[in-house]
Amino acid sequence: MTVRVLHEGPRSEPTVYRQSFSVAYDYPVYFTEHLFDRRNPVFVEALARREPGKRHRFVVFVESHVASSWPGLVHDIAAYAEHHGETLQPIAPPEVLVGGEPVKNDPALITRLQHHLCELGVDRHSYVVAIGGGAFLDALGFVAATTHRGIRHVRIPTTVLGQNDSGVGVKSGVNAFGIKNFVGAFAPPFAVLNDAAFLRTLHPRDRIAGVAEAVKVSLIRDGVFFTWLEDNAEALRDSDPAAMSTMIRRCAELHMRQIAHGGDPFETGSARPLDYGHWSAHKLEALTHHELRHGEAVAIGLALDTRYSVQVGMLPEGGDDRVYRLLKTLGFFLWHPAMESRTPSGDWALLRGLEEFREHLGGELTITLLRGLGQGEEVHHMDTDEILHAMAWLRRREMGR
Repeated sequence: MTVRVLHEGPRSEPTVYRQSFSVAYDYPVYFTEHLFDRRNPVFVEALARREPGKRHRFVVFVESHVASSWPGLVHDIAAYAEHHGETLQPIAPPEVLVGGEPVKNDPALITRLQHHLCELGVDRHSYVVAIGGGAFLDALGFVAATTHRGIRHVRIPTTVLGQNDSGVGVKSGVNAFGIKNFVGAFAPPFAVLNDAAFLRTLHPRDRIAGVAEAVKVSLIRDGVFFTWLEDNAEALRDSDPAAMSTMIRRCAELHMRQIAHGGDPFETGSARPLDYGHWSAHKLEALTHHELRHGEAVAIGLALDTRYSVQVGMLPEGGDDRVYRLLKTLGFFLWHPAMESRTPSGDWALLRGLEEFREHLGGELTITLLRGLGQGEEVHHMDTDEILHAMAWLRRREMGR
């Protein structure tokens, strides 16, 4: 057989075809209450918004803590689907799964869920609905993103942290090799449905933990919001419904704005402004074996990096005190003994978090620090001695010595 060459240029000249296209993403973030009350149209509208004349297949996974706090939830979902039977078609009864950080540390569970979706015949035009906290949504979002190369995913966050931060973003992932979110995908949800009723059964510790992300985003993007948080700190600590609602909506809005207009929604560069305070927080979570809630670790990271910003002359004196007072008024304890742990070679274990952060960014360390309360700025180096001085400052404030 003879192969005919249609065109062959000089062998020394490479041939390059340049491919370029854009993909537009959009997804609604609803704020509602009693989502599965049959009179509430939000769930059915969210699933049917692109194809209103179709009967939509969906499967639901519920975090076990949520199911135990809302004993009638599974029944309510089934009754809601039956009431809207012309539009909704459940593929299987809702499945209750363990939640919290353990769900992100169990690769066998991820594989089982992918296999389960295969057995159910879930296709790319069906929906995987996850009801739970941030870690649960991370894991189920990863399952949806990696099955059939992407199944439509609907998030129903049930925690403050899920509703004001992680639930409205575009990331999913699980932990691997001792590193938080080492395996994951950028996969925007089809819709996010925030139901304020879910927050009422949370333990006070979990409600407060989620406020840390509001402090974070105010510090890097909105000084007016930071002042509002100061003025309403006691109401937030006491879980006043009006204050919590305002905080959650403003925090979610700022996160969505950063993702949409920050210039790097899928984090192809090195800057991670929404991860202010997180280089130490992620490491602290691992060092404490997740005894610390994510938000509690973030609060410590915020206090630490704010003090560092003052020490290196970026943030004016007194900014660290204001941030410390706000976090304390909210109810955070800003020290943990794990911060003083050492590696077998005698190095500070917490500082390993900087190297892990750099590796996660792709090689160049980029840390957001503060130029003002409401103004973040990226730097590419942190001085070890200054970090240790900031840790000592924080320890003295918390421990009184």
